[in-house]
Amino acid sequence: MPTSPKLLTALLRDVSRSFYLTLRVLPSAVREQIGLAYLLARAADTIADTELVPLKKRLQALRTLRLHIREQPDTLLTLDELASQQSEDAEEALLSRISEALAVLAEQDISDQHLIIDVLMAIISGQELDLQRFAAASEKRIVALRNDAELEDYTYRVAGCVGEFWTKICRTHLFPKVSMDEAPLLAKAVRFGKGLQLVNILRDLPRDLRQGRCYLPADKLAEYGLAPADLLDPANESRLRPLYDRYLAQAQAHLVAGWEYTNALPSNQARLRNACAWPILIGVKTLEKLRAGNPLDPSVRLKATRGEVRWLVAKSVLLTPFAEDWQKLGPQPTEVAEVPNEEKKIG
Repeated sequence: MPTSPKLLTALLRDVSRSFYLTLRVLPSAVREQIGLAYLLARAADTIADTELVPLKKRLQALRTLRLHIREQPDTLLTLDELASQQSEDAEEALLSRISEALAVLAEQDISDQHLIIDVLMAIISGQELDLQRFAAASEKRIVALRNDAELEDYTYRVAGCVGEFWTKICRTHLFPKVSMDEAPLLAKAVRFGKGLQLVNILRDLPRDLRQGRCYLPADKLAEYGLAPADLLDPANESRLRPLYDRYLAQAQAHLVAGWEYTNALPSNQARLRNACAWPILIGVKTLEKLRAGNPLDPSVRLKATRGEVRWLVAKSVLLTPFAEDWQKLGPQPTEVAEVPNEEKKIG
């Protein structure tokens, strides 16, 4: 199958940041498909985030990209105007070479094409919805999701669907003959993806607020006597903390499901298991920091350090041959805090 080696190596490395580490450890039979899906999703994300380009043009570019992915991957697509507005060279190159990525998509086996297209349609729909929802948002006019249903829908569109795609593509190419109950595996895969996205939402809260976006639902904030604008003040951390801890517990529970998913994969798929383990372990470490720090303080980035990431990666690789120690490495069901039912006090 012809491919574009530089597109799926150098460019992917430049734009994928931490995900490239996961991609490198993936078995070669699925590395190209997953890398290509990531690259096209990242291109859509770059389009959505190009604030120097008017909203209407960004939405049109996303719709055009969606059309080319779904129906015309072998035709030329030019995004030069958007590419020229990028501050990062890698993102400019990504948009400039979008037709090259689409050509690689057109070369995939038809079953793989369908899986890649399906996940990209879900992701791009989430990005379009986000642009429309926050069209008039700013730091002085913060727009919040209305309720948990909108939060669940968003985390599925941009991440939960990735868990489904990941599972189906790996099942097809890595362990097609292994007998397993796919329904619970796919359900845990969805929770895995949603958990990672919820960690990102909780970690990025201060930055998102200053862009006018609040992914914590307005109805839940109101139960604690809070408006989205109140979250701009780090001094309101104590008022937010009971609600914030509920979402931390939810994210932890999703990551536990992700760890159960990882351990349900065939034991001979060590590379695939590690590719799943690393984001889970990093996510758990991030949740620890969010519990201990002030998640409203924009001056502090609460995330796993590079040293901590390296140690988590090394430990997972070292423990791979030892089933019992490996299983204990990730989050356990007993570690999931009960969601408190305390009576909420407003004010």
